[in-house]
Amino acid sequence: MTKTPASGQPLKFKPLALPPKLTNGDFNEFIQEVIELVGTENVEVITSKDQIEDGSYMNPRHTHDPHHIMEQDYFLASAIVAPRNVADVQAIVRLANKISFPLWPISIGRNYGYGGAAPRVSGSIVMDMGKNLNRVLDVNEEGAYCLVEPGVTFHNLYDYLVANNLWDKLWMDVPDLGGGSVLGNAVERGVGYTPYGDHWMMHCGMEVVLPNGELIRTGMGALPDPERPETMGLRPEYQPWNKTAHLFPYGFGPYIDGLFSQSNMGIVTKLGMWLMPNPGGYQSYLITLPKEEDLKQAVDIIRPLRLNMALQNVPTIRHILLDAAVLGDKASYSSKTEPLSDEDLDRIAKQLNLGRWNFYGALYGPDRIRNALWETVKEAFLVIPGVKFYFPEDTAENSILRVRHKTMQGIPTYDELKWIDWVPNGAHLFFSPIAKVAGEDAMLQYGITKQRCQEAGLDFIGTFTVGMREMHHIVCIVFNKKDLQQKKKVQWLIRTLIDDCAANGWGEYRTHLAVMDQIMGTYNWNNSSFLKFNEVIKNAIDPNGIIAPGKSGVWPTKYSQVGWKL
Repeated sequence: MTKTPASGQPLKFKPLALPPKLTNGDFNEFIQEVIELVGTENVEVITSKDQIEDGSYMNPRHTHDPHHIMEQDYFLASAIVAPRNVADVQAIVRLANKISFPLWPISIGRNYGYGGAAPRVSGSIVMDMGKNLNRVLDVNEEGAYCLVEPGVTFHNLYDYLVANNLWDKLWMDVPDLGGGSVLGNAVERGVGYTPYGDHWMMHCGMEVVLPNGELIRTGMGALPDPERPETMGLRPEYQPWNKTAHLFPYGFGPYIDGLFSQSNMGIVTKLGMWLMPNPGGYQSYLITLPKEEDLKQAVDIIRPLRLNMALQNVPTIRHILLDAAVLGDKASYSSKTEPLSDEDLDRIAKQLNLGRWNFYGALYGPDRIRNALWETVKEAFLVIPGVKFYFPEDTAENSILRVRHKTMQGIPTYDELKWIDWVPNGAHLFFSPIAKVAGEDAMLQYGITKQRCQEAGLDFIGTFTVGMREMHHIVCIVFNKKDLQQKKKVQWLIRTLIDDCAANGWGEYRTHLAVMDQIMGTYNWNNSSFLKFNEVIKNAIDPNGIIAPGKSGVWPTKYSQVGWKL
């Protein structure tokens, strides 16, 4: 029976989902305190199915997973709360501790393909950190860094640099889409495509609210700035940072930043990010590989070039259907509903003047440096029969290279959104195993993932994103989210791929809510000592289990893993 809150006031809200072991009375008492703290304009309680709309990338909803592979409301928030400042975050965390109310912090809510803004535990309150905490706090030209809050998108930061006449001096790195949070993408260990493409590697200095509500700064940020009269008496979040906080990431003692990436150990409220000094010249290029099996030779060519930094940026090897899907839906190429054949792929590649695989890279620096590097890269790839080389001006106005030309320069775009519409009612799920930069490994991983996609009745769409010594293999599982049978096949597909890849020693670097437990279960060396270590830390610093329970497969003791693991 629903009880009246301890305040004695009648129940005002009845959310569609409640956290485990909490009553509607508990919820109402908690949410009223939050409303008094942040104002009604910063709180939305989910009481009607009419509020569960998938929205769009440009207008995201924070209630659930917009690309749901299970029932639409399987992962559902009870409410969305937008703190106005860091003090609000601390206060909400302290309130949550009183009744063990789970919180699910997000930055922008555009973590599409991995679950969006949906909480792992239904009934959690989604903390929308980006609505009000959305300032570029500092851009330091001399040190080539910025300091941002969770709501700063890549496009926001780009606009800031342009508006303040800094773009000719400092460039930024962007992922495929420009609307995500700079902070959120970094702590999820996302990637971009310039030489600064490893976003986590390029962060420096964090401010974090711990599960007990305490505020810390990491690295050199833990060292106070020498007190100045004008800063005396300010709340900690408004106090100036140490002048080396965003220059040297490690500080003194244990390096703890990693505890707050892909984790549920705290809520990141500020992040320092290194920016790339204008290199003094830039040239993007495309190398088309005509045959599917050319992937093997190309990857073996790429490895020494990347290790020796002749390939300066994070280049990509894109499957023909990824490029084709940006330029049109499946129906525009074929009347088939089943997976396309090799003959179909060859025909599409010829139609688009592309290869079965397409390598996109960029050159940075003065003319003489770029020219020397280009000759080195071109000579290396010429050993593959039938390869062709293009600069943007050699391609059509709507070519993928012209889009990548902006992306690899750090200019945000949104064109890559289009491949989601490959099928009607398009939605997507990312499967992201790590691959060795070796031709044999790439072909084996590609072969396994392609075969499983076809067994599920889906086209293989994917890309290899080349890091320093590994490749992120991003398999883009595109499906019709209104087709229940296809959604069941998608669930089978990703769970099967996880097991297939684990059997070959390949782990995923990032994943969807629904399979976090399964993937953490594959990282089980020495009787799962890695997970056990994370659980010890989680329970020590968050004994009430309030911050994102289940995130990355790490559960607090308060939750019975038997009942919550998927």
